[in-house]
Amino acid sequence: MKIILAKDMEKLGQAGQTIKAADGYARNYLIPKGIAYPATEANLKKYQEIERIKIGQLAKEKEAALLFKDKLDAASCTVLVETGEDDKLFGSVTSLDVVEALAKEGITVDKKKIMLDESIRQLGVAKVSIKLHPEVIAEVKVWVMKR
Repeated sequence: MKIILAKDMEKLGQAGQTIKAADGYARNYLIPKGIAYPATEANLKKYQEIERIKIGQLAKEKEAALLFKDKLDAASCTVLVETGEDDKLFGSVTSLDVVEALAKEGITVDKKKIMLDESIRQLGVAKVSIKLHPEVIAEVKVWVMKR
């Protein structure tokens, strides 16, 4: 039976692909679970329209992300931390601290989009990457200073 995949399946293929699957597998598993549709002319046109709309939305999201990237690249924020002897930090600067510092500057960013490999553990300037879109990554300067 010919079917159109609605979702990416590891061993079958990618969403939007037309493939041939065993009749029972398609009728009893893939189609009822919404993973695939029968490959009819109507379903082909419907899926192409959905893909066209999705591509348009992704393009708009990327354009908005590029505009926001310019704003973030020009921005910087300051995080004040407690230090001990020899200017060693008590704790570290985490992504939540960066979000709060950016909020003080009037910039709202989701904590999950901040890409910190490890927490910042020293005074000075650090560049923090923020993933705005799968293809757009901004960098913000974070000044870590003692109180």
